Amino acid sequence: QEQQADDEAAQEAAMMEVDMSDFPYLLRQYYERLFPYSKFYRWLAYDSPECFANREVSFTLKDDVYIRYLSFTSEAEMREEILKKCPYKIDLGAIYNAMPRDHKKIASGELVPTQRELVFDIDMTDYDELRTCCSGASICPKCWPFMTYAIKVLDAALRDDFGFRHRLWVYSGRRGVHCWVCDKRARMLTQEGRSAVAEYLQIVKGGEQSVRKVTTSMTHPAVQRAHGILEPFFARGLLSAAGQDLLSVDEQQEKMLAILDNAALAKDIKETWGQAGADGESRWTYLRDTVRKNKTSFKGRNVAQEIVLQYTYPRLDINVSKGLNHLLKCPFVIHPKTGRVCVPIDVAHVDEFDPFTVPTVQDLCREIDEYDQGGAADVTKEYKKTSLAPAMGLFERFLRRLEEENRGGARREETDQLGEW
Repeated sequence: QEQQADDEAAQEAAMMEVDMSDFPYLLRQYYERLFPYSKFYRWLAYDSPECFANREVSFTLKDDVYIRYLSFTSEAEMREEILKKCPYKIDLGAIYNAMPRDHKKIASGELVPTQRELVFDIDMTDYDELRTCCSGASICPKCWPFMTYAIKVLDAALRDDFGFRHRLWVYSGRRGVHCWVCDKRARMLTQEGRSAVAEYLQIVKGGEQSVRKVTTSMTHPAVQRAHGILEPFFARGLLSAAGQDLLSVDEQQEKMLAILDNAALAKDIKETWGQAGADGESRWTYLRDTVRKNKTSFKGRNVAQEIVLQYTYPRLDINVSKGLNHLLKCPFVIHPKTGRVCVPIDVAHVDEFDPFTVPTVQDLCREIDEYDQGGAADVTKEYKKTSLAPAMGLFERFLRRLEEENRGGARREETDQLGEW
């Protein structure tokens, strides 16, 4: 336990690369020189400036001062207010039927959300019962793959089962990931529709005290697809000594065997596991084979698949996804605890994403200074002087695809109207 505490302290130190006494100055430099105001306006305006003006924005300032119901009529007004307040955090809420900043002038109950991206929030702390390497806010290369595979599974479901095309995955800046589904169909979902999507995607249910957390049908195509994605990670990331090495821990052995709900069989397996030389992967192989030989005892349950999914399937905070008025941290802000930028993640190369190499605000300011000191007399955009350029390029490609659909939707709507006339 002492060693784990030391390791977690080292991991936390690795993420804390910014001197907090410098943070306000660095943050202002970032907002003045790098924050992508024009790209944000293009994103949040969608196919109408009204979408941007009626969007709720919240700021968290220094010392946790929180300001809700902000809204802006233009990109210039947004930029001016951000530079004036220099928020430590910016959250985005729903698009309302009026400007949220006028909420005190509007009768109670008459300011209502009309649309909002379908969002998902995955936090590493929800995997603490499975992590032997870290806990709480700490992360390391051994546990980050929980996030990698959560992205793989959910992105496949959102794409293949719902047909959503515009999915923006974003690193939270510290220990998790967010997803913004920006298709118009997704933005216009009612609370009931959002709840249906979230419930469909939630396979792992129950708190830390629950023994069996996966009770869904193992024959459903979405479950089979998820299992196919997750099974290699289960072996490599949870059972091997290079991963969590779960079955080397007696408490974890007991938890896994409890899922069987068969005390006699669990006792026999545990005794075999106790033999000298057994590692996590061989213990799992023995459990899986034993369960298969005794499948009549499980009344149709596919216990091996249940265990793989319970240990690896994405753990969602579905209340974030269900509500229209839930606020979520916006991309490209700086996490005040780590100094890292909340950058988009390229799903096509998600295995290559490393949160420890995400640039900090300190890195970015230094890179601009070094570039400028090189004496290059050019008009290069500030972000192109830095390691933030790939993330900006990814966001730009996302925006162009989204704008193409918005233009296509407007043309189709115009054609429909002409046809009706």
